[in-house]
Amino acid sequence: MDRRPATEEAKRIIVTVDDDRRVRDSMQAVMESAGYTSIAFASAQEFLQSGTLARATCLIADVRMPGIDGLELQRRVRLERPQLPVIFITAHDDDDIRQRALQGGAIEFMCKPFDAADLLDTIEEALRRDVARRRLNGDGA
Repeated sequence: MDRRPATEEAKRIIVTVDDDRRVRDSMQAVMESAGYTSIAFASAQEFLQSGTLARATCLIADVRMPGIDGLELQRRVRLERPQLPVIFITAHDDDDIRQRALQGGAIEFMCKPFDAADLLDTIEEALRRDVARRRLNGDGA
């Protein structure tokens, strides 16, 4: 799967936060095969303490994780980076959690297992919207 990002910025940093190592490894492989820079973290706390939030261009997070869960991570991220695209992935589809995630600004809520091509399409669309928003607001691109 050699899908290169349609946006001009191939050095976009896609962050994955998931407590399952297999998911992190798989996500990194998918992101890197698509031409993105991929950084993965085993916990929300590890991500928040890393300093990577300021450089991230998209966040993919599991919903259920020990310690800080995905919804709390989303809330904290929104305080610093309200426009950062957030995509949730979960093995536990729950309508209430889905609703809360989307109301909190998530752009997608995907259930595991999911199709890698669908995830990449979602990321690319989020990045296109972000570039358009920044150009419209004069934030540069």
